[in-house]
Amino acid sequence: MTLVRTFNRPQQKSFNNLIDDFFYGIPSLLQENTVKNFRPFVPVNITESETGYQLEVIAPGFNKEEFKIDLDKNLLTISAERKAEEGKDNVKNIRKEYEFKTFKRTFTVNENIDTQKIGANFKNGVLTVELPKKVEVKEPVKQITVQ
Repeated sequence: MTLVRTFNRPQQKSFNNLIDDFFYGIPSLLQENTVKNFRPFVPVNITESETGYQLEVIAPGFNKEEFKIDLDKNLLTISAERKAEEGKDNVKNIRKEYEFKTFKRTFTVNENIDTQKIGANFKNGVLTVELPKKVEVKEPVKQITVQ
């Protein structure tokens, strides 16, 4: 078997890639294990409909048991942590281009969200968090008759 070495250079880099390259380029003496395994920016799409908001977190390779979603006052925190796999210590990596990293994102929830009905679903590598809006109860206009 012949080992072929390749060098892939992307044509364009996004701003996020430049920032990641800058922070991950810090000499290894300064990096701690938590810094190496922490990915600060996980792609998130936020959409709004008439009934509420929807957050879609792209997290392929994770299981739904590895997610933790907390609501503390008005802060919604979504995080995921994958433990190191057991039994693979004696395996030598020839090439490793990806790894699963811990991430954490925090969002501010305003008073229009019904926090009792927040729900989450994980399917095909996408975590979807539903944030329903509170139903506005409009009191009917009261007519006062002049006597």
